[in-house]
Amino acid sequence: MKLRNNASAERPAFGRSVLSAAVVGGFSFLMAFAQPVAAQEAKHLNLQEAVQIGVQNSKVLRLSQTKIDQAISRYNQVKDEAKPKASASYTYNHAEIPSNILQMSKDAEPFFLPKRADAFLGTVSVQEVIFAGNKLKYAKESTDLMAQVARLDAEKDKDEIAFHVTNAYFNLYKLQQSQKVVAQNLQAIDKQIKQAKRFFEQGIVTKNDVLRFQLQRSNVELTGADLETNRKIVVYNLNVLLGLPENNDLVVENAAAPDGRNVSLAAYVDSALANRKELQAIDLNSRAADNNIKSIKADALPALVASADAYHINPSGSVIPPARGYLAIGTVGLTAAWNFDRLWTNKNKIAEAKIQRTQLDISRELTTDQLKTEVNQNYQRYLLALDKINILQTSIAQAEENDRSEASRYTNKVASATDRIEAQTRLYQALINLELAKADAGLAYYTLLKSTGNILN
Repeated sequence: MKLRNNASAERPAFGRSVLSAAVVGGFSFLMAFAQPVAAQEAKHLNLQEAVQIGVQNSKVLRLSQTKIDQAISRYNQVKDEAKPKASASYTYNHAEIPSNILQMSKDAEPFFLPKRADAFLGTVSVQEVIFAGNKLKYAKESTDLMAQVARLDAEKDKDEIAFHVTNAYFNLYKLQQSQKVVAQNLQAIDKQIKQAKRFFEQGIVTKNDVLRFQLQRSNVELTGADLETNRKIVVYNLNVLLGLPENNDLVVENAAAPDGRNVSLAAYVDSALANRKELQAIDLNSRAADNNIKSIKADALPALVASADAYHINPSGSVIPPARGYLAIGTVGLTAAWNFDRLWTNKNKIAEAKIQRTQLDISRELTTDQLKTEVNQNYQRYLLALDKINILQTSIAQAEENDRSEASRYTNKVASATDRIEAQTRLYQALINLELAKADAGLAYYTLLKSTGNILN
């Protein structure tokens, strides 16, 4: 939503202009702004302090940190997969043998088995993967890259929080400046009312002239009341954004931004390409996609596994076997396995992984174009905001000269009260527009910095 800076020649226009310029502008982010309460000492903030508090207390960033912790946990889980596998078991078996005589042929001696039997079997096994096509290595690298992506997302969230705080800060600054101009206008109108009353007592002007000035003051007072209400709304919302008590009263200090015109558009674009988190995240995802391709190819390679096993066999039927009533066996082994069917079953998996890699390359190109467009747009808007300040400074000089002329004409009974009011209204509207333009230029500068990935710097 854009501010409207059109001055009107009608008397009630001052209220509408201030509301359109300040109130509407304020609602563009947090709806509005506010003024200190006499009974409460206001907390003064500069922009750097506000951003620091917002970043420090942000619930969004706390949530982002949990995502980082989750990604690190997944990385550690993959590292655990590279450790030896070990297991232990102890089994009890009971057998009932109704047919306990076994004779292999008519001439063979029969075997007589017991009617029932009990046995205990204990096993301890340790396995270590010596080689599996480096699949674990690629998995560790990929999860580490995803942890870095999570950190980049948190940095991006931090930039967003900083920009939201900056936006709210400048909106509050706009309203505070508008209130100052309204207060100056009221003082000037009070002087004009006194002069009009004196002229009326002298019979120079009519009672209607006095009423016109008093009506003008009522309109300005109404504008001030609207601004104060909106200021309270935005202060409450800004307190919530900063994580401060909601009943805090806030006053923001000078919101002037550095002059960024001495930096070329190309330099801003280069900064965006080097610092924007979106591009860095795509690069990390591309590396993870490369690892995915390597992992699928590694799945078709042979694997080599070393193992060591120990067995305790107790067929005596007693938990504690008699002497020489059990067997203890230890084995070591080396297993080579090759699922060579993966040579042809993984072809389509590799093709899909390569497509995903290509998609990331295209996504990087699209994102690069979007960032360049965004930076150029913000750069041009910043230059326009600076040009508006120069134009408005000229218009103020003209409005001041016109106001002095109409004041002189009214004092000399040449101009009407309406002419005098219109000249005064145009002057103070121009003053408000200038303050709003300065704030808009500052916000435009920090918007440009955000598009280059440097708003926190």
